Amino acid sequence: MTTSPLHAVRRALLALALPVALTAQNAPALTRWQAQARDLLKELVEINTTHSTGSTVAAAEAMAHRMRAAGFSEQDVVVVENAPRKGNLVVRYRGRNPNRKPILLLSHIDVVEGEPQDWTLPPFQFIERDGTFYGRGVADDKDEGAIHLTLLLRMKAEGYVPDRDIIVALTADEEGGSANGVDYLVRNRPDLIQAEFAFNEGGGGRVEEGRRVANETQASEKKVANFTLEATNPGGHSSQPRPDNAIYQLAAALDRLGQYAFPVHLNEVTREYFRRQAAISGGEVGRAMTRIVANERDAAAAALISKDPANNSRLRTTCVATMLEGGHASNALPQRARATVNCRILPDETTESVQARIVAAVADTGIKVSTQRGANDSPPSPLTPALVAAIESASQEVFPGIPVVPTMSTGATDGRILRNAGIPVYGVSGLFYDTPNAHGMNEHVSSKAFYDGLEFMYRLVKKVTASPGT
Repeated sequence: MTTSPLHAVRRALLALALPVALTAQNAPALTRWQAQARDLLKELVEINTTHSTGSTVAAAEAMAHRMRAAGFSEQDVVVVENAPRKGNLVVRYRGRNPNRKPILLLSHIDVVEGEPQDWTLPPFQFIERDGTFYGRGVADDKDEGAIHLTLLLRMKAEGYVPDRDIIVALTADEEGGSANGVDYLVRNRPDLIQAEFAFNEGGGGRVEEGRRVANETQASEKKVANFTLEATNPGGHSSQPRPDNAIYQLAAALDRLGQYAFPVHLNEVTREYFRRQAAISGGEVGRAMTRIVANERDAAAAALISKDPANNSRLRTTCVATMLEGGHASNALPQRARATVNCRILPDETTESVQARIVAAVADTGIKVSTQRGANDSPPSPLTPALVAAIESASQEVFPGIPVVPTMSTGATDGRILRNAGIPVYGVSGLFYDTPNAHGMNEHVSSKAFYDGLEFMYRLVKKVTASPGT
């Protein structure tokens, strides 16, 4: 069958009118709520919310406008602005039982800097290409913010009445210290976010070699502390070196610290992680994980597991030198040499105990070890059977055959602030990132991962807010 030139032109124009992702791979049409979530994510990404020049107020107000337009009352859509360009959005979806504590869906809308000259794509423009979303914040953490708001919009449209209130909070300053975000809300507006428990970032799907292997639930996270190691010396002229050199002394101390491994210490969350991960890893490593759960002092098992840096960090507190300075002139013996050591501390260990171990590992009374920044407590959240069962049920519905694995984050999130305020937090999203690059160039997430996470969270939130027996 031949095609006239005019018909061909019409077809070409029609193709140009279609979304890029659809023409690229003939993808199926989006559902109403997939399109809604994508639209919210696009708007959020295209609002600069960096600390230096952006505004989380603008993002919070834009999302507040969306929720009010959908019928949410002024009372239930609150923008908290406590500093210039720093804003938080809190939306409440009313349930039938005001006496039951709400659940909280938490995400942050501030993002790390995205310098256009460092990207090959514009960081504050939402781009969909070949089934992938690009833009600063699509993976950390505007994707979850868009998903959480879409859940409320969908439930309202469907007439769903939960058995408790559902609160969605999109907050500021997670990337920059939390002073104007969750921490501010906890201290000044606790009435807005009081909840039985919260879902937050920190967990999500794990992909290995292109294969989905686990849907992780973060129930704990490490604490952060910085220490200063310092060597001092009278110094002198560089033409007459002496054995007691501050730089050499500090270097030797750091070398000893680098060789030191903190003892293995498991908690409820990491013990369950290794128990479940053993079946996923299999082989010699899997057997080592089973052994370490049975006996923390199994040195051979710990050595094998520790070959993976992520699992090593789950086994123990870790400390690493991150900054170094020394000397004052190229032709003078150094009078001072100083290093910053960053430690990620297990939830039930203290700043003081870690400092004492650093002193012992350095083994040099001439090195002064002082605390730059002490660690704030972050107690693990309990793995309650009912909640774990709900997560597992939703996960099996959306990701059949993929196990749910509790985990401890080796980094830190705003969850620690809520945990200290008495609100258990679970990092759970159902978002499987094929190539995680949350703070990197051309930040991205696959559209399939985004839409799967949307469906997973919808099912999970309904499970934990449905009346018994429904």
